[in-house]
Amino acid sequence: MNRISNFTNLAEIAQHFRDDLTGNNRKVKELILFFAHNGTGKTRLSMAFKELGKTDGNRDTLYFNAFTEDLFVWNNDLDNDTDRKIMLNKDSAFFNGLQDLEMETRIGSLFQNYVDLNFFIDYDNYTVTFSRTILIGDTTETVENIKISRGEENLFIWCFFIAICELAIDQVNSEDDTGAYNWVKYIYIDDPISSLDENNVISVASDLAHLIKREDNKIKTIISTHHSLFFNVMFNELTRKIKNKCYFLHSKDAQNYALQNTGDTPFFHHIAIISELKRVVDSGTIYTFHFNAMRSILEKTASFFGYDKIDKCINGLEDEVLFERALNLFSHGKYSVFDPQEMGTDNKDLFKRILEGFLEKYEFQLPEIFNETTQTT
Repeated sequence: MNRISNFTNLAEIAQHFRDDLTGNNRKVKELILFFAHNGTGKTRLSMAFKELGKTDGNRDTLYFNAFTEDLFVWNNDLDNDTDRKIMLNKDSAFFNGLQDLEMETRIGSLFQNYVDLNFFIDYDNYTVTFSRTILIGDTTETVENIKISRGEENLFIWCFFIAICELAIDQVNSEDDTGAYNWVKYIYIDDPISSLDENNVISVASDLAHLIKREDNKIKTIISTHHSLFFNVMFNELTRKIKNKCYFLHSKDAQNYALQNTGDTPFFHHIAIISELKRVVDSGTIYTFHFNAMRSILEKTASFFGYDKIDKCINGLEDEVLFERALNLFSHGKYSVFDPQEMGTDNKDLFKRILEGFLEKYEFQLPEIFNETTQTT
């Protein structure tokens, strides 16, 4: 049974995380990943962790949370409705060295992986404006001063943060002690996927995992989320590749918190992703990358039963040869994550038949188990 630790306040949990990452709880860890529902106190916990790192005017934690997002504020030019821009809070240490670090190039290489938008940073006025190039007939035109969507805005802020994380990793590794971010010992990320669709949730998780797995990364990381799909991707990408601790944080009130060690194979991840697949089948919006998620579930099921191949999980189903070919074809290639494509009608039907056949063979108690596991306390 997975161990549960009880705490009376968030500062105690923050200290527990620091002990995990410094080796005071037996073995030193490089990553903490935990799942908690909204209202549990994830943002307050990130701030408690940050505060513990403040000593003698110094700090050690670069963090992303709701406070970070509040450093970016829209001015929509209510009088003329033309000069729309994001205002950066220039008083925040988050933007230290902004003008000297070629941030547009660094952010742009990340941002354009997600959207077809351009942006310009006015370093004198601490503002950001957005534009898009469109094709009209045989000519291209640039539309200026775009008010971007909430999801696009969150992606921009996220890419801004990741660009700073890359700088921090580079500066920590260098012998130059004058870097704007060479003080960073911990990166704390709280729920980076608000207002994002499922395609971008997976892309953000994959890109973040790639950054954390950098061989030269000496900075330790804490990640919290309430999103089961994001948690599942991060768990699969990271937890068997670096030294880690994974938790499930429960809260009954401000004086009672429980931190459950999920172990190597926490069951609710599987239930969460199966529930997610059932949901997309019901919605009819199925992308090629969902075959990756299905294959992951089949691989874990095969491992649980001691099968040497995943085809044994669909053995005996009608059209099992076709099913196996489809799983092998659609679950290979990074295009399914980074360039998500919605399936055609025939492939959607095939996906649905595989999932239904698998769930008939292995009778997961999805509603009871999943609802019990994700119940808000």
